[in-house]
Amino acid sequence: MYNAESISKVLKGELLQQTGNPEIEHVLLDSRKVIYPASSVFIPLVSSRRNAHQYIKELYEKGVSNFIVSEAPDLTLYPAANFILVKDTMSALQALVAHHRQKFHIPVIGITGSNGKTIVKEWLYQLLEKDYNIVRSPKSYNSQIGVPLSVWQMKPEHQLAIFEAGISQPGEMEHLEKIIRPTIGIFTNIGEAHNEGFLNIRQKINEKLVLFSKSELLIYCKDYLALNECVNQFHNLVGKKENQVGLQLCTWSRKTEADLRVISVEKNGSHSHIEALYKNESLNITIPFVDEGSIENAIHCWVLMLHLKIAPEVIQQRMDQLGNIAMRLELKQGINNCSVINDSYNSDLGSLNIALDFLQQQQQHPTRTVILSDILQSGKSDASLYEEVASLMQQKKIDKLIGIGKNIFREKKCFQQVEGLKSAFFLTTEEFIQQFNQQDFQHETILLKGARVFEFERIGKLLEQKVHQTILEINLNAVAHNIRQYQALLKPTTKLMAMVKAFSYGSGSFEIANLLQFHGVDYLAVAYADEGVELRRTGITMPIMVMNPEPSSFDAILQWNLEPEIYSLHLLQQFEEEVQIAGKTGFPVHIKLDTGMHRLGFEKKDIPELAAMLTDNNYLTVKSMFSHLAGSEDPELDELTRQQGKLFYEMSYELQKALGYAVIRHISNSAAILRHPDLQLDMVRLGIGMYGVDSSDEMQAQLRPVSTLKTTVSQVKHLDTGDFVGYSAKWRAKAPAITATVRIGYADGYPRSLSNGVGKMLVRGQLAPVAGIVAMDMLMLDVTNIPDVTEGDEVIVFGESLPVQQLATWAGTIPYEILTGISQRVKRVYFQE
Repeated sequence: MYNAESISKVLKGELLQQTGNPEIEHVLLDSRKVIYPASSVFIPLVSSRRNAHQYIKELYEKGVSNFIVSEAPDLTLYPAANFILVKDTMSALQALVAHHRQKFHIPVIGITGSNGKTIVKEWLYQLLEKDYNIVRSPKSYNSQIGVPLSVWQMKPEHQLAIFEAGISQPGEMEHLEKIIRPTIGIFTNIGEAHNEGFLNIRQKINEKLVLFSKSELLIYCKDYLALNECVNQFHNLVGKKENQVGLQLCTWSRKTEADLRVISVEKNGSHSHIEALYKNESLNITIPFVDEGSIENAIHCWVLMLHLKIAPEVIQQRMDQLGNIAMRLELKQGINNCSVINDSYNSDLGSLNIALDFLQQQQQHPTRTVILSDILQSGKSDASLYEEVASLMQQKKIDKLIGIGKNIFREKKCFQQVEGLKSAFFLTTEEFIQQFNQQDFQHETILLKGARVFEFERIGKLLEQKVHQTILEINLNAVAHNIRQYQALLKPTTKLMAMVKAFSYGSGSFEIANLLQFHGVDYLAVAYADEGVELRRTGITMPIMVMNPEPSSFDAILQWNLEPEIYSLHLLQQFEEEVQIAGKTGFPVHIKLDTGMHRLGFEKKDIPELAAMLTDNNYLTVKSMFSHLAGSEDPELDELTRQQGKLFYEMSYELQKALGYAVIRHISNSAAILRHPDLQLDMVRLGIGMYGVDSSDEMQAQLRPVSTLKTTVSQVKHLDTGDFVGYSAKWRAKAPAITATVRIGYADGYPRSLSNGVGKMLVRGQLAPVAGIVAMDMLMLDVTNIPDVTEGDEVIVFGESLPVQQLATWAGTIPYEILTGISQRVKRVYFQE
């Protein structure tokens, strides 16, 4: 049991104030995710951009009474709270969890490597859940924060732990090793991914190997030569340390002698049959995958199961039943104006918490619904487990629950007692499907959360809107990552306005806005009032600036509390009159200053008259003054940028002096944040950079692509020499050729200028040029040199492996035009990893 007094001793911190000694079960790092306030301890982390100590008052008011802080608060404000003062809250978090880990003497598997960590972890769970009560990392929680949150889940009832660890720079793994302290290690592989923080690949391997400094066994593949050499050097070094159990190496290989020597891999349809020698015994497994990554991941699991002395025939049976691992939450359009969050590959309390947080972010529908299967292998009694789940439903303000499974059915009283929660229960998925009625689901956000054996993908097919096979995938984690990269460049006092005009640069409206609101962005900006109204209708409450207000939209602006850009004296007068008629006062407006673009805005000569109209104005309050830079990304225009900045300083100073109150000033766009830090001022406007595109190579290297446009092959054609393809017979086969017709055309936003070999797409990882003219709904690709292309194959139009910048270059345009030109008929699928 932990309480403030015992934690203070563990951390050697100063117990500033103790007003009680409640039991502490939960570690809270995010002020937005309070579930169990009375039994939580809040640890406010501090970064260059955000100091979470500012949320102590808010959490205290929500019932949290335990805090570990690095800044002493005014204790008179928190008379019923316990405060422990430490030097550094991140170090305190890690030290507390490292102490917690030492209480357990069970096998702990630590997994690291460049790829496959999460897959191996989840497959091991599938393969071993019948033999052990397992605790594991939720999703891919493998960072300096994710690992402590994972290990803190360890409870006395657990018999096996599986945790993954990832690092981005030297020195990090030393902290994670103390927290995980694995008895068994798996090093999945090594590659070039995420090399930025390391001198070379050997340094990265050696840093990752630190995780296994105190381990008893390390499993790895000898075929990675650099890895094999580093492991052997590491093994010799660890073996020389005093008072330590020697590290045993357990290897496998497809090329040379090893503990598990793979003899053959035969691929047949959708399955791979693998034969190997282990301790002079011939063994084999069959897995329902044929890709090389899955084969490698399965062999790692195989070696571990053999070490655990699982019978070969049991391993064979379970390997053949391995399932796909969906490592992300997907948000899709559903029937009857619903949204569907699909997280139906497992069901445990940890991942349920994550999924419910994601559900709570969604504000677009008035009703939140959860379809939940039995939670298996929790280690708790059913009564205790479902009481906790019912409490979660209440805390997260869930409106409807549909429970599926005999265990949740048996404990349905737990949910029927939750005030305001409508519930229904079914013994099986089949029973739910038989009674399914589309009309029961209207204007809801529906979370599907089920263990794999319940086959919730069948329910997903009923709830998800049937879509065009051309889709735009939007990675919400990447959006959040990109925002953080720009925030790291800002002064602590500089606010952030996010541009969500033009359907968020093609990425969607409320879906992106929900994410921005959740992550504490200060302002949103839209082009027209109807975009802002749509965001308000879907639950977005943060300030929204309208950049192109029209007099006809003034009523909507006033009704929905939008904030118009004012760029002329005439427009200012018109809007002030509307505010008067509406009986409002102090309505927020944003003043656009023209510093050289000569599009919209007040010029310097207008400032005296503008100041006279705004001074002592009871109807309007100026929230911000801003201008647009004409060429902040172009070094050849740096002098022009400096002139614009100087003029903006002069104009805004003159106007603010006349107003007599503080006004937010902003002129920087995405490119200027990095290239012109002196122009950050009070706020910056982040646009296309948020979606993973920046003109600076330095900044581009730090961003993650947000969008992937993909389609599928609808038909494959075998052509003879001279056969033509498409309208106007512009493309003819110069020799026997093969073309693939794909489901995308200019009506979807694929430019017609990319016809006849100008544009290319990725098919089976290879570039295929466009053959013929792009039609409205389809186009053809020349796949003559790409083997085994078949109907249904995935085709990447742009994404991480084929950047949108390349597509724009081929089309002779800019990424903005490509992204904003993607048709609304192309369905958006949002996911969070």
